[in-house]
Amino acid sequence: MNIERPKNTTAGATTVPTSVDLRGLTRVGAKPVFLDYLVALWDYRHFIYFNARASVQTSNSRDRLGNVWLILNPVLNGITFYLIFGVLLHVSRGMENFLGFLLIGVFLFQMSSRSISAGARAIRTNLKVIQAFNFPRAALLFAVNLRELLASVPVVISLLLLILLFPPTEPVSLLWLLVLPALLLQTLFNLGVGLILARVVARVSDVGNILSFAIRFWMYGSCVIFPITLFGAFPLLKGLIEINPLYQLLTIVRTAVLDNQFPQWQSWAVLTAWALGVLAVGLVYFWQGEESYGRDE
Repeated sequence: MNIERPKNTTAGATTVPTSVDLRGLTRVGAKPVFLDYLVALWDYRHFIYFNARASVQTSNSRDRLGNVWLILNPVLNGITFYLIFGVLLHVSRGMENFLGFLLIGVFLFQMSSRSISAGARAIRTNLKVIQAFNFPRAALLFAVNLRELLASVPVVISLLLLILLFPPTEPVSLLWLLVLPALLLQTLFNLGVGLILARVVARVSDVGNILSFAIRFWMYGSCVIFPITLFGAFPLLKGLIEINPLYQLLTIVRTAVLDNQFPQWQSWAVLTAWALGVLAVGLVYFWQGEESYGRDE
């Protein structure tokens, strides 16, 4: 702001500005240019990291077992699904390592489920922060997904240990390192979906109430529990499952860990296209609604 002062003033007289240059001022809460928005997100990277780390450390602080529940939840779910579908219903159809197949599906699905659900409600659950501070709102979504990525580290280690301990055990291979880029692509996809849903739920909160049903339907349509061979008689349904990013993620991890083979390039291509495409759409869509977040309804 440039203020021009009069040249001649008498001693002790109050100086009164004669003109004000407002060209450098911007409206509080105004939506910045998209590239400037991305730069602002980078500037808030330390806030994103410390917010995510603090959330991981305090997520189960009131429970006696603390963060052990990060591992116990998918383990107990995996055992439950194994007893119902593997032992009682025999959906394994002769699979050699159905327990490993099921554990990988349940562990990775729950990571996506938590990320997308928390991301969808990120605006609604942080209204006070949004109204009190001026920062790029997408930082909240980045923090949510980074939190889940950090929380997944002990979960994935536990998953691999369970596969090593319970028969039929699988040999350790360098191909297991492919789990890392697969998890990164999964995180980018979850972030993109969360960005889209966060704006939708911020406008229509009822969407958040049906989200759990949609995610459950997504689980059954991604071969988390059932092998895809069960859908052989339904070629159209099978084709839809095969372009599902979660199915391709599970296929990559199961192929590398259980089959000790390098996953097909088609699986990588489908998962990468989904992750980058949804992230790009999500960033633009969320940025377009930047000015509306935190307004009193």
